[in-house]
Amino acid sequence: MSQRLLVVDDEQSIVTLLQFNLEKSGYEVVTAMDGKAGLELARTQSFDLIVLDLMLPEIDGLDVCKQLRQSKILTPILMLTAKDDEFDKVLGLELGADDYMTKPFSPREVVARVRAILRRSGQQNVVSVQEEAEEFAQLIKFGEVEIYPENYEVYYRKKALELTPKEFELFLYLANNKGRVLTRDQLLNAVWNYEFVGDTRIVDVHISHLREKIEPNTKKPVYIKTIRGLGYKLEEPQLNV
Repeated sequence: MSQRLLVVDDEQSIVTLLQFNLEKSGYEVVTAMDGKAGLELARTQSFDLIVLDLMLPEIDGLDVCKQLRQSKILTPILMLTAKDDEFDKVLGLELGADDYMTKPFSPREVVARVRAILRRSGQQNVVSVQEEAEEFAQLIKFGEVEIYPENYEVYYRKKALELTPKEFELFLYLANNKGRVLTRDQLLNAVWNYEFVGDTRIVDVHISHLREKIEPNTKKPVYIKTIRGLGYKLEEPQLNV
């Protein structure tokens, strides 16, 4: 069964180009030409990934992304933009996008990026991180957190957490390296294994999201510690915390 993709862009030439190349690669593609239509489709139909332009009529891409995440729709989002602007990039990721591409781009690059995101987001396809987790096949437990790698599930205080694919992969990598100081570049290379070299703010954004979900006090984290000047380290918290 083909994986279903939603492409939302207001430029017909880009929609046609993406649809042709993605369908040629074996995906089923549904398209929308404005943010309102794209949001409605994403809310009422099931997709494996959404390719979402930033600048859209009716509702812009950032707002579409924000509304989907607020609605607990965690479909991976690849955001497109004509702006080469780091602020837009970080903001999109903060709102829940999984990846980001700047126009102009080659169709081949988009297909490769889509494949990479789908590979990471699939329950049994968290490639490099999942392989590292094989020795923990059933459960990784620390403090009040439980991670079930094979089921793609994380529980905090016995309550299931809703993590994006990227948050899950980052958390699993930290857990598999518990007690080790990991630099931002190490995390960037392990979880975002292409084309984000040097843009370590992406790591900081996702660490912040994880802390909001597992730390009793985000200003005094007990699980994911910041090691000043180096990076981050996941620790076993004290039982009385």
